Amino acid sequence: MSQFIQTVTKVNDVLNNFAWGPVMLVLLVGTGIYFTVRTGFFQVRCAKTVYENTIKSLFHKQEKKGSGGGITPFQALTTALAATVGTGNIVGVATAITAGGPGAIFWMWVSAFFGMMTKYAEILLAVHYRSKNEKGEWVGGPMYYIERGLHQKWLATAFALLGLFACFGTGNMTQVNSIAESMNGTFGIPHLVTGIAVAAVTAVVIIGGIKRIGSTTEKLVPLMAFIYVVASIFVLAINFTQIPAAFGLIFKSAFTPTAAVGGFAGAMVKTAIQKGVARGVFSNEAGLGSAPMAHAAADTDHPCRQAMWGVFEVFVASMIVCSCTAIVIISTGAWNSGLDGAALTIAAFSHGLPRSAGVIITISIFFFAFSTLVSWSYYGEKCLEYVVGSSKLTPIYKVLYIAFLVVGATTDLKLVWKISDTLNGFMAVPNLIGLLGLSGTVITMTKGYLKERGASRAAQPSKARMTGAAQSKA
Repeated sequence: MSQFIQTVTKVNDVLNNFAWGPVMLVLLVGTGIYFTVRTGFFQVRCAKTVYENTIKSLFHKQEKKGSGGGITPFQALTTALAATVGTGNIVGVATAITAGGPGAIFWMWVSAFFGMMTKYAEILLAVHYRSKNEKGEWVGGPMYYIERGLHQKWLATAFALLGLFACFGTGNMTQVNSIAESMNGTFGIPHLVTGIAVAAVTAVVIIGGIKRIGSTTEKLVPLMAFIYVVASIFVLAINFTQIPAAFGLIFKSAFTPTAAVGGFAGAMVKTAIQKGVARGVFSNEAGLGSAPMAHAAADTDHPCRQAMWGVFEVFVASMIVCSCTAIVIISTGAWNSGLDGAALTIAAFSHGLPRSAGVIITISIFFFAFSTLVSWSYYGEKCLEYVVGSSKLTPIYKVLYIAFLVVGATTDLKLVWKISDTLNGFMAVPNLIGLLGLSGTVITMTKGYLKERGASRAAQPSKARMTGAAQSKA
């Protein structure tokens, strides 16, 4: 048995090195660069439009424009963010800095900037090619636009199978294991107790379907982001004099090797680029094809309008949450302590919150991980639904998903995590083929939407003048 496990580990290591290696990372970032250039730097040029169609729209009561059967655009965003903003935003960023130095954060920002347009393209296509299932729910995602747009059923099925298997590892067992480990380390709660408790709460949420998941995440995501960001700001306020130096170190280390200092072993620029880009992709999932499945369930009147939430999603995941972790770790000097992962993040927060750092990080890990496993349950469900052609097996799937939470909380998951990580990375292969193959559709629809929006705005002053003239006559 041990020989078999060793063989599986070696094979997985080879596949993982490719899935998250230089070639795939170049393809992932390159796709974002391609869409950025083809749309004329949409994320910059149309930043105001993105703001008006996302955050600003939340403060204005608008007539519901969708065709029904789905969740609100904001719920779709929070469901996708719930899956995207996970423990990697706390632990993963720390690991990236440990391996690649502070310069890794600059390359994380670069990948996030271009990843905004990759996520935009994914969501646009997911909404454009979606359909309704037998329950009257919107279903969509890479498998649908690959089949309907590229007419490659086998490639669409490959994506769905990868997503289905990855959900039990990436979205399920590794997340609950992180919760169990942190709860045991901070509060002494047994792993089994945590596993059962998380499984019970998860069951209540996911049995209600996408509408209950959306209702849960729209409350949970803003809360968890608020708690973590406020805690970060508090620590940074105490160490504010070191913030300029932290940014300086990030930019300097991005282009020059980071010398060994304290407990840090040093890092080459190549390592900083690879670790930073990998963390950027992993933190916002741009190009992996997971988030479009949540956005496809939204009631929206235009694919481009929903796609703009994708730009905002990447901004929140990488530019805000990951950056909070990074700046706290670097500005406090904890990055060269020789620690790694959650221990490094806790050590950094201890500089401003000496007594409660462990508690705050544990609470954050719980929220981040729980929201991730809830959203990934939906991704796995939609992948299964696509593979079998109906939702008949959904109840069985949900029971298995809940049961695996208890297993994940009480088991050593090193190999499971590695295999899941590989499957997660390989989801990008069919998805990128779909994105690039349907890039013409993305560009055409974006230009059409902006032209229509411009014409609509131009008509508004004219209408106002006509109204004014009529009033004068009266």
